[in-house]
Amino acid sequence: MEETKPVKRKPVFKKVDQLKPDTKGHTLVVKVVSSKMVLQKARPDGIQVRQMRIAECLVGDETGTIIFTARNDQVDLMTTGATVILRNAKIDMFKGSMRLAVDKWGRVEVTEPASFAVKEENNLSLVEYELIDVNELANAGAREVVSVVEK
Repeated sequence: MEETKPVKRKPVFKKVDQLKPDTKGHTLVVKVVSSKMVLQKARPDGIQVRQMRIAECLVGDETGTIIFTARNDQVDLMTTGATVILRNAKIDMFKGSMRLAVDKWGRVEVTEPASFAVKEENNLSLVEYELIDVNELANAGAREVVSVVEK
């Protein structure tokens, strides 16, 4: 009996301006504009003590920028001016705004410097989103329709 290997599909590279709230599975090529350490503390992990580090990095391409939350080993790769490939990235919502992150199922790779200039004017992390109850919205729309019909 022949074993068939699953066929790997080619990654579809997205641009920053195509990212939407609460989505996942993104592959992007971005430049690191800035990096700021926001948390660095020791965490006891059994016998040894592990460092827990979190940095907020502004990353972007020619279409816009977004804040990338780098964790632990990812922090070392996110140096200002570096070009990185983010594989299987996801969008997390933090205080109503989008943040890009790569968890254990994804990968951050440093690559050759990209030729594009980062468009810093379009920062997607500055856009605030609000969660709306769809049922409430549908009922409000139904009331509008009823009031229009009654007139």
